Amino acid sequence: MKLFVGLGNPGAKYAQNRHNIGFMALDRIALDHGFGPWKARFQGELAEGALGGDKVLLLKPGTFMNLSGQSVGEAMRFYKLDPSDVTVFHDELDLAPGKLKVKDGGGHAGHNGLRSLHQHIGDAYQRVRIGIGHPGHKDRVAGYVLHDFAKADEGWLDDLLRGVSDGAADLARGEPGRFMNAVALRVAPPRSSTGTAKPPVAAAPDQKKTTGPEAEAKPDKRSALQRLADRFS
Repeated sequence: MKLFVGLGNPGAKYAQNRHNIGFMALDRIALDHGFGPWKARFQGELAEGALGGDKVLLLKPGTFMNLSGQSVGEAMRFYKLDPSDVTVFHDELDLAPGKLKVKDGGGHAGHNGLRSLHQHIGDAYQRVRIGIGHPGHKDRVAGYVLHDFAKADEGWLDDLLRGVSDGAADLARGEPGRFMNAVALRVAPPRSSTGTAKPPVAAAPDQKKTTGPEAEAKPDKRSALQRLADRFS
């Protein structure tokens, strides 16, 4: 059994915030893969389903970002899960919008949700870092992450979330490389529908840019004897 955790803040006020992209990722997975209804459990919302034949739990903590670890720790104790069974989806300032990376363990880099997880379950969990870009100065970070995505972000955001859903079963099976390939196919698909370059159009043999009478040469109707005579005339 795997536990997928999305980080965000509860309530309609925060639903479209950049900080809530973890919630958005889980909502997309639940919708596309037919998970059961969201139910109030473990100080948050839980949905149960399967990915690639494996049982997976989706959890959105309802404790606000800086207390997310309380909810996750409670769910892990109930299902007797280890940190290695947990994958956390969260916003990442240090990645450009639309970029995504999978990482095992490591620090929290000042992210309040990850900091809370470290306090309650340690750091040996997997995280899916979803890039939202950086506002340019640390003093602007709080306002930036707690602001809705811009309308111009809708295209890449939809592609990225669909890619996360496409590769969710691979992630549950412990194949992060295949998961990232699925995301890449959505975010940056091949140029042609087949994924291969179209063959070049072959030029007609002996093609010339000629106009006038030479462009429409008539067949030579002379006899062989006449052609020989004309050659030496």
